[in-house]
Amino acid sequence: MPFRKSVLASLLISSGALSTPAIALANDSSELEQLRALVQELDQKVRILDRKNELAEEAAESRKKETPIVNASENGFGLKSADGKHEIKLRGLVQLDYRNYDDAGNQAANVDGFDFRRIRPSIEGTLFGKYDFRFTPEFGEAKTASATSTSGIVDAYIDARFKPWAKVRAGKFKPFVGLERLQSGSDIKFIERSYVSNNILPNRDLGVSLHGDLLEGKLNYAVGVFNGVNDGADAPTTQDTNGDKEYAVRVFTTPLKGSDSALEGLGFGLSATHGNFNATAASTGLPNYKSAGQQTNFFSYSNTFGFGDRTRWSPQAYYYYGPFGLIAEYARVSQDVKNTGNLQATLDNDAWQIAGSWILTGENASFKGVKPKQNFDPDGAGWGAWELVARYQENNIDDAAFTTATQTRFASRLTNSRSAQSWAAGLNWYLNQNLRLAVNYEQTRFEWGGGGTIANPLDRPDEKTLFTRFQISY
Repeated sequence: MPFRKSVLASLLISSGALSTPAIALANDSSELEQLRALVQELDQKVRILDRKNELAEEAAESRKKETPIVNASENGFGLKSADGKHEIKLRGLVQLDYRNYDDAGNQAANVDGFDFRRIRPSIEGTLFGKYDFRFTPEFGEAKTASATSTSGIVDAYIDARFKPWAKVRAGKFKPFVGLERLQSGSDIKFIERSYVSNNILPNRDLGVSLHGDLLEGKLNYAVGVFNGVNDGADAPTTQDTNGDKEYAVRVFTTPLKGSDSALEGLGFGLSATHGNFNATAASTGLPNYKSAGQQTNFFSYSNTFGFGDRTRWSPQAYYYYGPFGLIAEYARVSQDVKNTGNLQATLDNDAWQIAGSWILTGENASFKGVKPKQNFDPDGAGWGAWELVARYQENNIDDAAFTTATQTRFASRLTNSRSAQSWAAGLNWYLNQNLRLAVNYEQTRFEWGGGGTIANPLDRPDEKTLFTRFQISY
């Protein structure tokens, strides 16, 4: 080895074995033997040094294979085993809003002010390379207008990735049903989700789901069984009070994924849920439908409870091409109900939305948020990413739900609206991957619900909202 030779030469020179006088005097056999013995001794020492170096290198390599990897970046903070099979990550989402409501609605609940919409620290990770887990508590505002601010558990599940086409998720999570609902709260384009997500389809539920990807990720499927929740509701983490369960199924395809086609970013699918629930007047099992501003229930059942089947179905699609993005979604729920007067009916309520976005700074739009080409720099080196958004949405209630001039049914048209129609426009500024500022203006027109008479109900005043948000996510 070059190292051994150089060390040997150095030792010989330093010892004087290779000095000119020594070579000149090494004429008799005894001196040659002494020199040979010295060389052998030095060679042995060099071999020992070589071996020690090899052992040190092997020990360092072994420690490297066993030393955990610490990560700290814009994607969060984490700790990973050296073999990559075990990992834990710390993430978080904080959204501080300022909400301004127009006074024309005269709604006592619509108070202008600051609001922590979401405060969600998350712990997630992987065990043995295939068992993912996530635990996310909520410290933000309550999820219903009538409740006081409380904390709860948003996500608590494990996801076993046996094969790309065979994954099992169990715990509390978003059922694979709503398209916009499956977007992370940090990636949604508007400050509030649509009527489809908030008023019709389930938010989160307790259950188990088999899901996976087929055809090289071009087809996604999911089937699951859950406790079942009201329209737009978030399940509590308690024992279910209803023995019947709700079943969910979804199929979604991106047929041109991975191609060079202009339709590569097209995805569409269909989802559905079905369950049977017999509630009571004390625990109705029925929802209240919120306005776009999330503070007013524009429709609530009166002396009515769920009694029988509940079926939801939802066609859905998105399209992304360059800086342009579009999402469209429809949801319909058929609910068997019964009032305290024993009148029964099947009511069909629905909602739909179409929302578009355009990134002014040229970044590619996607279902999973926006990453600026250049982060914002106060010195003017970069301005982040800027995005315009616009949306139209409706929420419609079955006419058969309302009290008529001759019959008391399930809701009064004097205090409840049969339709809410909203349009919104907004601007998103992504300072970097983790910081975002947003402003939304939304106006909603209601049909009925503003008093008057049964024969001639008045419309509830329009709701006009101006929302702003500062968001930190990592």
